[in-house]
Amino acid sequence: MIKVAPSILSADFSKLGAEVEDIRLGGADYVHFDVMDGRFVPNISIGIPVLKSLRKATDMFIDAHLMIVEPIRYAEAFCQAGADLVNVHVEADGEENTLAAIDTIKTLEKKAGITLKPGTPAEAALPFIDKVDLILVMTVEPGFGGQSFMHDMLPKIAAIRGYIDKINPLCELEVDGGIDAHTSALVKEAGANVLVAGSAVFKAADRAAAIRDIRNA
Repeated sequence: MIKVAPSILSADFSKLGAEVEDIRLGGADYVHFDVMDGRFVPNISIGIPVLKSLRKATDMFIDAHLMIVEPIRYAEAFCQAGADLVNVHVEADGEENTLAAIDTIKTLEKKAGITLKPGTPAEAALPFIDKVDLILVMTVEPGFGGQSFMHDMLPKIAAIRGYIDKINPLCELEVDGGIDAHTSALVKEAGANVLVAGSAVFKAADRAAAIRDIRNA
């Protein structure tokens, strides 16, 4: 099943609850919640207080993507704030601490994910693949919205799909960066089943149509 996860990084934060309700009515499956700390990535976005507020406003599945250094420090807090899935970057800490963060998330009965930046090889997922519920492949450099899709990430998506099918078939494969009705067809063909889209959804005149086009392309 193909799922669409609009990124609220492209939403109007002055009416965030209404924006999320709009994508829910439009058929979105997940809310993608991008957290940036100004250290792991150059930009700063949103954090735990916004997540707590959003949790009160929606029952949608919230996919929290932590673009922060040493995510083990905050894994528990994001779970308690209302995330349904907490996703940490493999580059943000050592393997031991990344595994500990995954364990914390799972102990709190939330789903756990890992993310790979464009320059990180597919093999970096292997130490974690049997322990996570989702793997996210970035198809832009993390930290800013509105970037162009990196076509050279398609072989990495396909490689990780191969690992998942062999090791953990229930794990979802998510892609984030430059996703629209055209690029969604490419990443689906490579094996992705969760598609993050920001501006392609929130800037669309008809958001329900944009979500439908991304899912069905």
